[in-house]
Amino acid sequence: MLERLFENGLWGSRFMVILAVIFGLIGAIALFIVASFDIYDTAKMVLNVYINHEHPQHFHEDVVGGIIGAVDLYLIGVVMLLFAFGLYELFISDIDPAKGNEKENKILAIHSLDQLKDKISKVIVMVLVVSFFQKVGHTEFNGALEMLYLALSITAVSVGLYFLGKVGHNH
Repeated sequence: MLERLFENGLWGSRFMVILAVIFGLIGAIALFIVASFDIYDTAKMVLNVYINHEHPQHFHEDVVGGIIGAVDLYLIGVVMLLFAFGLYELFISDIDPAKGNEKENKILAIHSLDQLKDKISKVIVMVLVVSFFQKVGHTEFNGALEMLYLALSITAVSVGLYFLGKVGHNH
């Protein structure tokens, strides 16, 4: 009897995961809102530049950097969504509305911790790639060696993305 009571309590403790799910969703919503305001601010800056016929120094870099920064935040929000959906499906229950539409269910369906880890890690790598290109946009190159480093780093990112795309397709 004591063993059964303990096992029921242990099994019920999985519902603590609901805190991570709820706050993961709150975090995703917050990131989507912040990224949307970043896009709005960038668009407002662009309109002001063209309305006032001013062209500040580094204008293009600032616009591209603002948009890429917002994309970065959106991707981190997606990580939070994947995390929340995955934890919920793994520890609490399958999401019933997702069962009806198999096409949409492929993106958010998580059946194991390895699947959750793979999906999150792929999005995190994309966040790092986007951050890399945001930093490159604000970098000034003063010589051929620095341009060679840029070319090598872009090649390394491309090769990494190629191999990342191959992961999980042989199952």
